[in-house]
Amino acid sequence: MTQPEPSFLDPLVERYLSELRVEGGLATNTLESYRRDLEKFQRYLSLQRRPMNGPVPPPVVVGFLSELHRQRLAPASVARMVSALRGWFRFLSRETLADADPLRDLSTARRGLRLPKTLTKNEVAALLDEPAGQTAEGHRDRAMLELLYASGLRVSELAGLQFTQVDLDAGCVRVVGKGAKTRIVPMGDQARERVRDYIERMRPALLKGRSARALFVSRRGGGLTRQAVWKILRQRAKRAGITKPISPHMLRHSFATHLLEGGADLRAVQAMLGHADIATTQIYMHVERSRLKEVHRRYFPRQTRGRSVQRPQGMGRLRKMRK
Repeated sequence: MTQPEPSFLDPLVERYLSELRVEGGLATNTLESYRRDLEKFQRYLSLQRRPMNGPVPPPVVVGFLSELHRQRLAPASVARMVSALRGWFRFLSRETLADADPLRDLSTARRGLRLPKTLTKNEVAALLDEPAGQTAEGHRDRAMLELLYASGLRVSELAGLQFTQVDLDAGCVRVVGKGAKTRIVPMGDQARERVRDYIERMRPALLKGRSARALFVSRRGGGLTRQAVWKILRQRAKRAGITKPISPHMLRHSFATHLLEGGADLRAVQAMLGHADIATTQIYMHVERSRLKEVHRRYFPRQTRGRSVQRPQGMGRLRKMRK
């Protein structure tokens, strides 16, 4: 790859990205990742003297993916690249510029599965039941973390949550998530009561007659930042005796995992999390399956790897009698 890199994308790629932004509602960061991936593919095709806006034989795609592996790209980056290419080839097919998807019959390396880190139900209880103390900030923090867990919000969604997005009578929150997509998420009785108490007694004490759009505010009257939420969470986790590294996203992971453990439908969890693709939500099924496997391994009697099989009492005497 010694030839100069193209300084711009093929105009058709620009139109494709524009469609993803307008019709698909993809987040800006996702679009930029797709742009970089397609730029990299275009540079590779230019070395093969092939146009970006036409059919690509499967061997050429195999060569490109092999080049990515030689560059030791992370499995997650390769998986995202494959996703970007699949979307691009579908677009070419709709535009009648290509007849088939060259990735259709290719098996790519499976992305390494990293299970989300979660808190146990006891850890969540210890965190959320940590006393609020006598300050308005303490009551705010407890209500905020209760809502974060009860609705499975992203930390950015929580920090951007406005006062008007909370419906205490209905017990739900209107969340504006990735790609500016709106979803309605229940908050549960415990979160509703703590948020209600915060709104009626503690929020006015923090605002001191000022007005604010943000639901969770500081004494200066402004909304809390994501960094502030992180700091508050870690302080309360430390006081609750939780020693493992913790982040706001762990509460989101715990929310989804605990719902599925309780028998919730996967599609319902997908809707509450705001996942565009159910495959993203299915990662939590792997968490549940891994726990079921551990229970099975520990308690099922016919195990032979690394532990002795428990035999019924009297089995030894029975064998001696037969002899």
